Amino acid sequence: MTALTLSTSAAPGLRADAIVIGVAKGAKGPVVAPGAEAVDKAYDGRLAGVLETLGASGAEGEVTKLPAPAGLKAPLVVAVGLGAEPEKDSAFDSEALRKAAGVAARALAGTKKAAFVLPLGDAADVGAVAEGVLLGAYSFTAYKENGKDAKAKNGKAPLAEAALLGGKPRDAAYKAALARATAVAEELNRARDLINMPPNDLNPEAFAAIVQAAGKEHGLKVQVLDVKALEKGGYGGILGVGAGSTSGPRLVKLSYTSSKAKKHLALVGKGITYDSGGISLKPPGHNETMKCDMSGAAAVFAAVVSAARLGLEVNVTGWLALAENMPSGSATRPGDVLRMYSGKTVEVLNTDAEGRLVLADALWAASAEKPDAIVDVATLTGAMMLALGSRTFGIMANDDSFRTAVHEAAEEVGEPAWPMPLPEHLRKGMDSPTADIANMGERMGGGLVAGLFLREFVGEGIPWAHLDIAGPAFNDGGPFGYTPKGGTGSAVRTLVRLAELVGSGDLG
Repeated sequence: MTALTLSTSAAPGLRADAIVIGVAKGAKGPVVAPGAEAVDKAYDGRLAGVLETLGASGAEGEVTKLPAPAGLKAPLVVAVGLGAEPEKDSAFDSEALRKAAGVAARALAGTKKAAFVLPLGDAADVGAVAEGVLLGAYSFTAYKENGKDAKAKNGKAPLAEAALLGGKPRDAAYKAALARATAVAEELNRARDLINMPPNDLNPEAFAAIVQAAGKEHGLKVQVLDVKALEKGGYGGILGVGAGSTSGPRLVKLSYTSSKAKKHLALVGKGITYDSGGISLKPPGHNETMKCDMSGAAAVFAAVVSAARLGLEVNVTGWLALAENMPSGSATRPGDVLRMYSGKTVEVLNTDAEGRLVLADALWAASAEKPDAIVDVATLTGAMMLALGSRTFGIMANDDSFRTAVHEAAEEVGEPAWPMPLPEHLRKGMDSPTADIANMGERMGGGLVAGLFLREFVGEGIPWAHLDIAGPAFNDGGPFGYTPKGGTGSAVRTLVRLAELVGSGDLG
């Protein structure tokens, strides 16, 4: 993990391998962003013109490297695009800073120390830049030849140290912003590691063991229900999904409690450590990335640990519904009926609609504790990807105001999300002649049908939201902003922000 420090040093005299500055897209060409005045002075005030000559425009995600002049001790200047120049008396928004810092951190792979001279107007900006650096510098190297010490895919190790210039190291708000960003980014990157792990190493039992270890480290209570406990408790959904695998399912309860808490937030995560589709086998080309089907559980895990590290004044319980969905002679078949933990029966029409089955049991278990709100997170439907693309997750809820609050929290932390409806007319499509409900309904609006199914297993009177992160959970393409290729850690920051809002009394 990249080491972060706040510094009051002036950029020209700082010994570093590179200095990162911001460049905005102005009406007449690139504009050097506030904070980099001393760097611009070293170029005799002509830095913007030099950058324009090199083809820079200040567009978001753009990186321009140029040799430093004699007035700077660092040998390299890295200009990173911030996007459109803000209007007069306005500042760059947090997400622009976060993305720029992430792009620069990735571009500086192989560098030992870099000084970031981005616009830091307040503590929130410090937090945004810090998050961007830590998330952008991420790489997954555990399975390279030399293990964790292996170089990144481009042959260079991640940026080792970053000094944020313009911050106030002794200011409590600035220190708190840096500490928060560090805790959340470290746990989000832990979630990315889990998502990127191959399924032969991360089965339900192994995942549960990792949670137990983290629980001991951070003073969290962890309860693991194994196959025998699940059978005794009647968790038919989780057992049914895991029936075809030699790696038995688990339901993990991870609890953070605060002596000052007045509210209780429950988080439920889908944890299918590998999804073959089961008997309803996925077609060729759809299996290769199915190790990411536990991204919801990874997000919930990271959020609960983050809440503990931040000492939030709210009780947060995470429920991780872990199973491996495999075809075999013991696997659940299309046409089978499962009796769920709630007592309802479900006719399984498609074994590849398994996520809703494990979540249903976990949602009912979470509801039994009567929390003030429940949020579930899942890579649930391809239909949501068709609707919203690969970078935006959908939000469904049984309460419009709660859905709005979740959406606003996601927007605040820079996670693209969109509110989605739960049309009542789609519920009829899940009527079953054999059971109380079927796990499939109408094909059109499949993501909404899944949300309606889950709603059936939420306790009465409890505000609930469902985040379908099927699109943004795993990035098949090239990296962008602070988002790497592979596991992204989608929804972690939204969940942490929700926990903060619930704890402060600003939500519900």
